[in-house]
Amino acid sequence: MIRNISRTLVATVAACLMAFSSLGYARAIDETPSALAMAGDAVFVRPVLLATTILGSAVYLVSLPFSLLGGNAEEAGEVLVVGPAKATFVRCLGCTKSGRKPETVEQSDK
Repeated sequence: MIRNISRTLVATVAACLMAFSSLGYARAIDETPSALAMAGDAVFVRPVLLATTILGSAVYLVSLPFSLLGGNAEEAGEVLVVGPAKATFVRCLGCTKSGRKPETVEQSDK
């Protein structure tokens, strides 16, 4: 029983990592977080958001039959799974808004 739950948990986390590593889900943000904000995000916030994503996925799976009957399965998935996963995986370290930082290309004069 515990082994099946842990396999399901690992599969859910792997699916979230693959789904939200795509650039299609990202939007550009322009923030400059401090070193303290980055450290706090890495040590405290990201683990909590990962746990929220996993818990939201479990709640979504349990409530899926009811959501399907009610016609709001997509909305429930967006709120319970996609939102926390975006905040966990598609956000620069220390930033407060979800999205990727724009890539800056510096041209050096030779």
